[in-house]
Amino acid sequence: MKKLVAFDLDGTLAKSKSTLDEEMAKLLGQLLKCARVAIISGGDWPQFQKQVLSQLKPEDDLKNLSILPTCGAKFYAYDGGWKKLYAEDFSADEKRKIEAAIDQAVKSSGLGAEKHWGELVEDRGSQITYSALGQEAPLEAKKSWDPDFAKRKKIKAALDKLIPDFSVRLGGTTSIDVTHEGIDKGYGMHKLEEVLKVTLGDILFIGDAIFPGGNDYAAKEAGAESICVRDVEETKRVIEAIIACQRSSPFKMEPANG
Repeated sequence: MKKLVAFDLDGTLAKSKSTLDEEMAKLLGQLLKCARVAIISGGDWPQFQKQVLSQLKPEDDLKNLSILPTCGAKFYAYDGGWKKLYAEDFSADEKRKIEAAIDQAVKSSGLGAEKHWGELVEDRGSQITYSALGQEAPLEAKKSWDPDFAKRKKIKAALDKLIPDFSVRLGGTTSIDVTHEGIDKGYGMHKLEEVLKVTLGDILFIGDAIFPGGNDYAAKEAGAESICVRDVEETKRVIEAIIACQRSSPFKMEPANG
């Protein structure tokens, strides 16, 4: 049995930028009573507050939950309240350089969308994210814009040349994430090791994009045992199975309180 269950967020625990539904919130609450849980995503802290924490109950064992925004470049833990343990933010000069490169890459590719909803570029502190249709775009529009990743791969290729000292990754359905070099969900797995004093062999990672080119694949490459799910509904069934195993097995995962 594993000591820690780590999850991707969008497409795994919730639909893109949507809150946990009632069933998922209940299942996570049950899981937190018998296991340590981590959630890692390219989104920033406010996105986790909106999508996840707003749906959990005060009686859920939040001390067993770790939140890793921007793929682990930030880390939050609960100790009577949510506390930021660290944040590896960009400097002002780095942010300006990245934002200028994004503007140039989108223009040179000719792939800027005619219609968008909300801001196209979001400063997440330790990550700059370009959302082709805007931060508030409806899910159906996002699904149809770049289903085969071809548009974003073209923009990414331009960015790789413009800012080779940074890491550029495809994220979500329409976004491109820029971080310090080497920061991805594999990096997040190593931060879990460091902060929670577990090993990669202790971690089970669950995500919807655990395939070459997918934004969850780095967690598997890092060495965490992984389960690739199709969607939120399949994640629910996996959580139910983990809870059942925890309740029946004499080899229990170790909660944060020991």
